[in-house]
Amino acid sequence: MSKQEEAGLLLKLYELRREETMRVARDWYFREFNPQTMADFTATMFGAHSGHLRMVVTYWDMAAALVNHGAVGMDFFNDCNGEHIGVFSKIEPILKDIRAMMSPKFAANLEKLVDATPGGRELSASTRERMKAVMAQLAAQSQSAKA
Repeated sequence: MSKQEEAGLLLKLYELRREETMRVARDWYFREFNPQTMADFTATMFGAHSGHLRMVVTYWDMAAALVNHGAVGMDFFNDCNGEHIGVFSKIEPILKDIRAMMSPKFAANLEKLVDATPGGRELSASTRERMKAVMAQLAAQSQSAKA
């Protein structure tokens, strides 16, 4: 595949992220979905936001598959995207349990890409910690506003 074709594919992936339902799902995933336990995940998977959860994780798993199968180079993909790391970081601590319940292949392409990325697991862990810090700060601001 030429660099122009790779670029076209990356632009198409970006375009898909801008679709309205996907925007809502991504916003929900990063603002409200913070599973700490398998029970949290299960409640979401079988609750009102099941579609949002599935849409975000399967989108990034599909995008990762394109990289894993050589349609887009890993360096090029990682230079243009970072959200997939954030998506993975939220499910990584309970991924083994998710796979036991859902499917052994749940987010497998995403995990493979993270593992192939130099320092990928460390990046996932640091992203998870940064997101926790942001969420704590937002919660504190919300409490201050109520007072």
